[in-house]
Amino acid sequence: MRSLDDTGGTFAIGGEDAVNRLGLGAMRITGEGVLGPPEDTAAARRVLDRAAELGVDLVDTADAYGPGTSERLLREAGTPDDAFVATKGGLLRSPDGDWLRHGDPEYLRNAALCSRDRLGVETIDLYQYHAPDPDVSIEASMQALADLKDRGLIRHVGVSNVSVDQLERARDVVEVATVQNEYSVADRTHDDVLDVCEANDIGFLPYFPLGGGDLGAKADALDAVAEAHDATPRQVALAWLLDRSPVVLPIPGTSSVTHLEENVAAATLDLADDEMRRLSA
Repeated sequence: MRSLDDTGGTFAIGGEDAVNRLGLGAMRITGEGVLGPPEDTAAARRVLDRAAELGVDLVDTADAYGPGTSERLLREAGTPDDAFVATKGGLLRSPDGDWLRHGDPEYLRNAALCSRDRLGVETIDLYQYHAPDPDVSIEASMQALADLKDRGLIRHVGVSNVSVDQLERARDVVEVATVQNEYSVADRTHDDVLDVCEANDIGFLPYFPLGGGDLGAKADALDAVAEAHDATPRQVALAWLLDRSPVVLPIPGTSSVTHLEENVAAATLDLADDEMRRLSA
């Protein structure tokens, strides 16, 4: 099987760190409900090892995945030595698994230091503000990350779950290297944010790039294009993202080596212009 290193599709995060454009989301290597350890830790490790073998050198995680479980597993697998690791802070998990926004600057500073320890690195490659807190100005939250960058504890700063206005306000405080918003062929809500990213060479990491398993709105078009390429609809959905813009870096998550290999193979699909138009309609 061809590795991503053979596809030639790379993007330089922050204009400095080139990565293959198809990454891996590490949320799925945790337990059910993204809480606790995975049912089969060895299987999760095999996914991470195989990803490295296939040239996946961008891995996205967060302190809220587990919480802490995903970051620790990445360290144990040696992933920070083999890949550019992006993590996130700014969400807490309640005992029943709810996601709670927490953008207090001091909390973010401490959260980043804890992520640094769990990952076993001196400097976090990319630290992303997981979701703006309605009770804290985004400027205050981003200043905390700017301070960490100035101290050399994080290399690049990113934001997640932002509007165009929030992105621009964040950029007024610190250089923003990436944005991570929900986006897929079936969910184009954040087209406007992606357009800003493309205009400013900011990496755009679409989470739920496969629609969280629901691409029903595009099912017929995906099936037709997939049949023409002897591919799966999931692969076509990823290929569409890669063709959508050169700043897009999909991060599909999986706990399966088979699905991982299928996702990586999507980088070799070459969609025709009329297929892109059909899927984009």
